[in-house]
Amino acid sequence: MRASHAAPDLAIEAVGLSKTYAASRKQPEKVALKGIDLAIGRGKIFGLLGPNGAGKSTFINILAGLVNKTSGKVRIWGMDIDVTPRDARAALGVVPQEINMDPFFTPRESMELMAGFYGVPASDRRTDEILDALGLADKKDAYVRQLSGGMKRRLMVAKAMVHSPPILILDEPTAGVDVELRRQLWDYVRRLHEAGTTIVLTTHYLEEAQELCDEIAIVNHGEVVACESTATLLRRLDYKTLVVRPREAIKTPPAGLSGLDAQIRADGALAITYRARETGIEALLEQLRAAGVTFSDLATEEPDLEDVFVALTS
Repeated sequence: MRASHAAPDLAIEAVGLSKTYAASRKQPEKVALKGIDLAIGRGKIFGLLGPNGAGKSTFINILAGLVNKTSGKVRIWGMDIDVTPRDARAALGVVPQEINMDPFFTPRESMELMAGFYGVPASDRRTDEILDALGLADKKDAYVRQLSGGMKRRLMVAKAMVHSPPILILDEPTAGVDVELRRQLWDYVRRLHEAGTTIVLTTHYLEEAQELCDEIAIVNHGEVVACESTATLLRRLDYKTLVVRPREAIKTPPAGLSGLDAQIRADGALAITYRARETGIEALLEQLRAAGVTFSDLATEEPDLEDVFVALTS
């Protein structure tokens, strides 16, 4: 159940959080987190992005109590994990990347067992409600081993919600899930968010993060390289592309555009990339007319989250 602790401004706060994995006979010492600071506001959908090996899973595992931190402070729902570890972690519902469940249980039995682990009284359990919301009502009495991969992943989300935690952590929740199941899952996540649940999401589907997240942190080599609202992050790359469809086919950019980053695309469109703060579209159109380019259509393209991600992590 939701913690009785007064709702804090920050759902999760990490200060100077570091983790070093000790050397073994096969592996050298590895620094996974290098003193990161993160503040995740209550009620946000927060994206935690980064390439493989960046430290995202280590961060989540520290929150979940699966990995011991080397140094730093972590508070979950205002509670220090060193002072009140059990209460702090009860404020979390964690959906890990790996599908991990007993194949001989039914979804309903799995949910009831998990609710028992959290001490949720029978009268407060929402097993059927949660299974129905995730599209699993008709499978609640089937064996877990009979479920598809996408259904098993949704059951992982359902199990994480049995105690109505104020924070839900989704670690690559749509990996291997088809389009329709993905849409169902995000509909449920949005409903949880509207009801006040804080969502922390890691995903390699950057278009999902761009669409869903209020705020995004990008982690690389154990450090936070950016942590901003999604809109601010997208403005980091100060360029746009003007895409022009010439009335008459051209094979190379006209000589009059030699000072611009102009290219002919495979479909015959002329693409001109420019810095938005330095050049306006009207000035570009004047240059095009002066170069003798007539066009039937034009559009502008802006950088997306993938462009920003690559720029910050390459």
